[in-house]
Amino acid sequence: MSETEKNNFVVFEYRDVTVKRDMEALYADSYPSFGWTLEGITNSIKGPIYVTLKFKRDRKIRNKAELTRLQRQFESYAKEIERLEMSKVVGASTVAYVVGVFGTAFMACSVFSYLAGMLPLSIILAVPGVIGWIIPYFCYEKIKSKKTDEVSPIIEQKYDAIYETCEKANRLLNN
Repeated sequence: MSETEKNNFVVFEYRDVTVKRDMEALYADSYPSFGWTLEGITNSIKGPIYVTLKFKRDRKIRNKAELTRLQRQFESYAKEIERLEMSKVVGASTVAYVVGVFGTAFMACSVFSYLAGMLPLSIILAVPGVIGWIIPYFCYEKIKSKKTDEVSPIIEQKYDAIYETCEKANRLLNN
């Protein structure tokens, strides 16, 4: 091996990151700030909503400890964004499901009343049953909209923090 070949030898470290598809662009755009190069994207075994991003970087990168700290900070902000995005629909879904179950219970009581020959009671119970099947959609949309308005500024703050973290990391790489 010649002297120039020895000097050009680079040892890489590798990292696979599994994220939701909607976070793929954020990770693919941000990881290069920490010295990582995107090698490829594959479907994840976790399911169709996940992808695995394959990265590599030089093992002897300068400021590695600080870059790793900033990378962990980025990852915590990204996880917080995922949690906040999920919070938009979890509460709304829960309320919609509960209202739907009550509507179904009323409808079941209506059917049993009808089978027992109590037609007036059956009609009275069918009305809240049908309403309980229609209202969940509107409850879901209203609660989701309210929660979205509530968490959107927080999500924007997290994105700003991510950009600042990536900017700091990028400055360390270029020093």
